[in-house]
Amino acid sequence: MIKLKSGKSNADIWFDLLNLTILTGFAILILYPLYFVLIASFSDPNRIYAGDVWFIPQGITFEGYIRILGDVQIWLGYRNSIMYAGLGAIISVSITVAAAYPLSRKDFYGKKMLMLFFVFTLFFSGGLIPTYLMVKQLGMVNTVWSVILPSAVDAFGILIARTFFEATIPDELREAASIDGCTNMRFFWSIVLPLSKPILAVLLLFAVVRQWNGFFDALIYLDNKNLFPLQLVLRNILIQSQPTGDLVSNIDTLVAKERIAELIKYGVIIIAAAPLLILYPFLQRYFVKGVMVGSVKG
Repeated sequence: MIKLKSGKSNADIWFDLLNLTILTGFAILILYPLYFVLIASFSDPNRIYAGDVWFIPQGITFEGYIRILGDVQIWLGYRNSIMYAGLGAIISVSITVAAAYPLSRKDFYGKKMLMLFFVFTLFFSGGLIPTYLMVKQLGMVNTVWSVILPSAVDAFGILIARTFFEATIPDELREAASIDGCTNMRFFWSIVLPLSKPILAVLLLFAVVRQWNGFFDALIYLDNKNLFPLQLVLRNILIQSQPTGDLVSNIDTLVAKERIAELIKYGVIIIAAAPLLILYPFLQRYFVKGVMVGSVKG
């Protein structure tokens, strides 16, 4: 087999080129829809309808963003979503780690049965009506806690965190710390958590994404518009922008309404996705490492 100066054979080079081509194709399939939404949010809807928008904005306009950002409810929604995502992520990660570490200990009695209960919730839930009745009886309807607490326990997060602890926190380390007089709580706080930054970043990212994209809980439990998260606010704006039957008699008004609705449709997607797109690069290095270590038992 002929080898080039790089040390790779022709077969290796062709294999790399094939991989590069396939991965580039997948990247385009994944990224282009988001890119199209971005350029469409700045384009004239008439040019979008005509199929002229492909790679660059056509008939650039900021009317959709002006309408969206001029709504006070948008800023309230941002504030609420940041609060829900931040507070919800802290509570969720705290509960997840506190549950996962004992389940990773070989000397923890009954861990298999408890783990079975957690796994059971991945396949079955209590149902919408029983869950709503429980939240109502606890007095959490129309409060911040109705959005945060029902999704605070992440069974999947407990699974990967437990596997991470089993793979990275050896029993010998705990025994050595115990000989030096280190208590279980001190060991967890001073040794386990500092060594668990990758999995903590993964759990944090999962929790933030889950809370930020949370829509259904807010729709069910919240009536106070001042507590609506961004997703629910954007949904209401989009619904209000849709043309209704009473506009049919006025064609010009109907066309204008449809035009604004098209701009708002793309604009709200970008506004809702922007914070997570900004956050992810800062956690990406931890995310990859944490998922790889937490997904395979060492």
